[in-house]
Amino acid sequence: MNEIGRLDSDDRRELLAELDEIYKLLDKDKIKVAEKRLIQVSKTPNYFVREYLGKCFTNYENKEKMLKIVEKMLKHRIYGVRATALFYLFNVYYDDVNKLFDLIEATFDSVPWEVETVVNDLWKRFPELMKERMKSWVISDHYRKRALAFHGMEHIASSDPTYIMDLVGKTIDDEAMEVQKKITHILSQVAKVNPIIVFPYIREWLAEANDERIKTIWIAMKKLANLVVQKNRFDHREEFVILTEQTIEDWRHDENEKVTEMGERLFYIINR
Repeated sequence: MNEIGRLDSDDRRELLAELDEIYKLLDKDKIKVAEKRLIQVSKTPNYFVREYLGKCFTNYENKEKMLKIVEKMLKHRIYGVRATALFYLFNVYYDDVNKLFDLIEATFDSVPWEVETVVNDLWKRFPELMKERMKSWVISDHYRKRALAFHGMEHIASSDPTYIMDLVGKTIDDEAMEVQKKITHILSQVAKVNPIIVFPYIREWLAEANDERIKTIWIAMKKLANLVVQKNRFDHREEFVILTEQTIEDWRHDENEKVTEMGERLFYIINR
């Protein structure tokens, strides 16, 4: 089994055969042995194996037996075991939003990458509920939860950019690097589809920015400027290209020195 990469049909058959043997052990109430083998098969660095296993676990009919094992796996010292358990619970509670939020609350710090998968899915299926919940997440004491609030938010970049920009405005100066990375990502994502709304916000933040905020804005705007440069090779909307070029030109002649400097730096990128 590969340590990275998606599964092929042979990989899936191999995993299903192993699980079939484990299920037989569970049927015979050989719980300890079955638990040991479930943990062993879950000790993998491959995200796709963990995701597949977690989903396949749901095929075992005795949910009570499986849940008892999975709850222990969720606290295991090895990341892959915890992640596999999370994927199982995600599939079990897929239609129970409150259960999924409880699951996220319990695991956002211990299984951060897989929790992002759950959050991304919730943004797709329950955007209004997510918008309400994220208002409290962005002011959490834990930096990972603040960062997680922005993960998957690009799903509403077209439908509600103002919501995103208002939330970013409350966290633009967050000191946590992980939060800053999410902010620069979501800024570039929402600007690609709604530049006319995004750029005035960024100009306002830039005008009163300290050095750290300038760095955050620069990273996001640099991505967007590079997309303009690639306009002949990639399918970006004409409106985005035109508005980005016009914004950069306007910023070059802005009355605010910080805005002017940013405009000049971006102008160099699109005209080099």
